Amino acid sequence: MPKPIPSRTGETKTAAAFVQRLEKHRSAAEAKKLQGYFKMGAGEYAEDDIFMGVRMGQVFALAKEFIDMKPAEIARLLKNPIHEIRIGGLSIMDKQARSKKTTPERRKELFDLYFKCIDGINNWDLVDVSAPHVVGGYLFDKPRQLLYKLARSKNVWERRTAIVSTAYFIRQGEYSDTFRIAELLVKDKHDLIHKAAGGWLREAGKHDRPRLLQFLDKHAATMPRVFLRYAIEHLDKKMREHYLSLGK
Repeated sequence: MPKPIPSRTGETKTAAAFVQRLEKHRSAAEAKKLQGYFKMGAGEYAEDDIFMGVRMGQVFALAKEFIDMKPAEIARLLKNPIHEIRIGGLSIMDKQARSKKTTPERRKELFDLYFKCIDGINNWDLVDVSAPHVVGGYLFDKPRQLLYKLARSKNVWERRTAIVSTAYFIRQGEYSDTFRIAELLVKDKHDLIHKAAGGWLREAGKHDRPRLLQFLDKHAATMPRVFLRYAIEHLDKKMREHYLSLGK
């Protein structure tokens, strides 16, 4: 069995070592800020979560040091109840998925791990940091029916995964899945779906204006206002006012 890979500080790249390093940045004041930012206890966005109080910049910097962590160790991070530890694991997955050195076999492992541990991917930032490259990047040259299944899920984070994953396709010059999945979500009741779907619809529309306008002509009068406002942000004032007036 190969020996664990040591980091630049000498420890092996294990979940335990990652958590130990993260603990050095713990701050009660930062934990309070994060709880407020994610509206914990408000019943609006996230399920109850635990924060240790580490700035995201510090989490992501540490994830870069641990980029070679094996999937089995990453899984330990994703199963941890502490938010920063889970997002650290997802950031490691994202960095591996982005790397040109990552093998197709490892990309499949990361993709499978995302859905194996999806119960712990239960907040918008956890989805957004990982879904584009871990899910979207893996599916880019494969059938994408899974995204349509996720878009119809009762789980809000699975629905968000569906639309956020298409970010990768947009960057590769493909926009159809974004429009189609946005249409599946156009009557969604959750604010965080409105923002994500509207935002990525806007980005796809920057490249395919006729299809965006066709979508808006069909749905602007009935789609959620937040969804609509995000989708039309880049349009000129006259067009924004036109589409906003349809919903009055």
